[in-house]
Amino acid sequence: MDRNEKQRLFEALKQGTVTVTFQKINSDEIRVMPCTLNPIVLEAFGINQKIGNITPESEHYAAWALDKEDWRSFRLDTVLGWEVL
Repeated sequence: MDRNEKQRLFEALKQGTVTVTFQKINSDEIRVMPCTLNPIVLEAFGINQKIGNITPESEHYAAWALDKEDWRSFRLDTVLGWEVL
């Protein structure tokens, strides 16, 4: 994933919800994760904390997994695709 793609994904996560498809490192399982970093969506889940150290240059992103209702992370080099919901 190049820098522009990372930036687009990062902005999409901050603006709304995104489905990210990636390969899990420990099990090679393919995970499809609806997730967000949008403060309005986080607030709706009662989440007041924000992840502050994520930038488009990061090698992995942490995001709120809507299906698990918990913070999850994924490595950008394992992302197979993503789409805005």
